[in-house]
Amino acid sequence: MARKTFVGKVISNKMTKTAVVAVEIPKRDPFYGKSIRNTAKFKVHCDTPVAIGGKVKIEECRPLSGHKNWIIKEVIKT
Repeated sequence: MARKTFVGKVISNKMTKTAVVAVEIPKRDPFYGKSIRNTAKFKVHCDTPVAIGGKVKIEECRPLSGHKNWIIKEVIKT
């Protein structure tokens, strides 16, 4: 089974080896058909420090702690 990947923006890097990444997930309203952007926040494991506002690609992985199930696969833009 393929692992989920998302591209998101780093909104916090104050924790040790952890960053919070916001991912916008577009959806269509089932009744009106209007596009809706839902924002999901993920706690992500990162060995190297990442700047706030940077664009990163994250990938699902095994549980690393109670809330961390994602790793940073690559830094797209700093």
